[in-house]
Amino acid sequence: MGESLSTKIETIKVCHTLLQSPQFFQFLVQIDTDLAAQMHASACQCGGVLHRANYPRKPKACPEEVLFEFQSRWSFCCNLCRKRSTPMSVRFLGRRVYVALAVVVLAVKRNKINAATTLAGEALGVPERTSARWRQWWLQVFGATALWQAQCARFIPGVELTELPQSLMARFTGTAHEARRMLGRLEWTE
Repeated sequence: MGESLSTKIETIKVCHTLLQSPQFFQFLVQIDTDLAAQMHASACQCGGVLHRANYPRKPKACPEEVLFEFQSRWSFCCNLCRKRSTPMSVRFLGRRVYVALAVVVLAVKRNKINAATTLAGEALGVPERTSARWRQWWLQVFGATALWQAQCARFIPGVELTELPQSLMARFTGTAHEARRMLGRLEWTE
């Protein structure tokens, strides 16, 4: 049911620490690399070969140590029909300029319990209006995305959609190793 105040505060502290962890961002790059390799190994629906055709990105809220690896959104293009194929990504959420981790962590409601969220948002230069828009996306759109529809059954008991993204973040608590293992177990495919 409900989680304790200390659990909520600890979850927030761990998540904000991840925003500054190059090792965690490298882990996200590795997951995306694996997803891209899987897609590249498959043929296009028309039978053509997929060639790399990355999208340039200018990510915000990304540590300098891994910035170079976040400056491309990996994608492929068929040599016959020219259809674009872009694998799922744990680094980016759609076309947002902020890295996915920031969209998750900074979308948490800013209140007394989540003072760390306010501080992190200010440090990263994320306006409150942007965070509010992200919160709205989590509550109104995320539940209908292909990613969530494919993954929601992996969370037992179910994640409370009216409390996103906090309810999802709470599932990745524990040691950093345990949280990474849980993230790596998810199938990031369409």
